[in-house]
Amino acid sequence: MDSTRGISPDSAAILSALLEGILYGFSVLMFIGTIWTLTYKYRMQDVNRPITAVAILLLILSTAHIVVNIIRVQDGLVNYRDTFQGGPEAFFSDVTERTYIVKHMLYVLQTLLADGAMIYRCYFIWKRICVIILPSVLWCCIAVTGISGVYSLSQTRNSTDLLTTVLVDWVPAFIISTLMTNLLSSGLLAYRIWMSERSVSAFRVTGDSRTPVVYILLDAAVLYSAVLFARLICLVCNNNGEEILVDMTMPIISITFYMVLVRFPINE
Repeated sequence: MDSTRGISPDSAAILSALLEGILYGFSVLMFIGTIWTLTYKYRMQDVNRPITAVAILLLILSTAHIVVNIIRVQDGLVNYRDTFQGGPEAFFSDVTERTYIVKHMLYVLQTLLADGAMIYRCYFIWKRICVIILPSVLWCCIAVTGISGVYSLSQTRNSTDLLTTVLVDWVPAFIISTLMTNLLSSGLLAYRIWMSERSVSAFRVTGDSRTPVVYILLDAAVLYSAVLFARLICLVCNNNGEEILVDMTMPIISITFYMVLVRFPINE
C-alpha cells in the first residue's frame, strides 16, 4: 500500500467514519419519512411490502456497516495501536483484516439490494419483462464482480498481491456495472413517467403533475453516479480517498432510494 497517494490510511479511516456518521443520521431521518409515506393513509393490505422490506433492509445494512466501521477505527487506533506491526497506518492498509472484509461485504449487499429494487421499480412502472432484461444482466455482473472481489479478500493473507488482483480484476468492473445499472434504470423510470405525464396533461382537470418526480429521479441518479464516478477516479489514481467514498456510499445508497419514495410512493 506504500504506492497509494493522498490522505494517509489512518486519517482516511477517521474521516470516513465521521462523514458516514453524518450521512447515516440523515438517512435515518429519510427512512422515517419513507415509512410514513408508504404506510400513512393506507390499509395494511395496500402497503407495498417488497419496497417497504427493501427500505428496512437498507437501514439494517447501513447500520451494520457503520457499526463495523466504528469497530475498525477503534481497533486500529486504540486496541491494536501498539501491537499491530507497523501501527495504525499499517492496520488500515491491510485489506485482509476482518473488519475490512466485512464492511465491503455489506457494501456489496447494499448495492445489490438497492439496484435490484431499482429494477423492480422499472418493472412495476413499465409492466414489461423486456424492459428490465439489460438492467438484470448488469445486476448479475454486479453480483459476480462484487462477490468475487469479497471472496478473493477472504481467501488469502498476501495483502499486496491480493489488492493488485482485486483492484485490476473486480473493483472497476463492479463500479462500472452498478453505474450503468443506476443510469439505465433511472433513465427508464424517468422516461416512462414523463411519457405518461405528457399523454394525460391535455386531459387533466386538476393541477396535479408527476413531472417533479422525473427531476427527483434524475437528482437521485446524478448524486449516486457522481459518488461512483469519483470513486472510480480515485481508484484509477490509486488514491486513499477511494475508501472514504466507499463508506460514504453506504448511506448515500439509502438516501437516494428514500428520496424518491418520500415524494413518489410506489403504492400510488
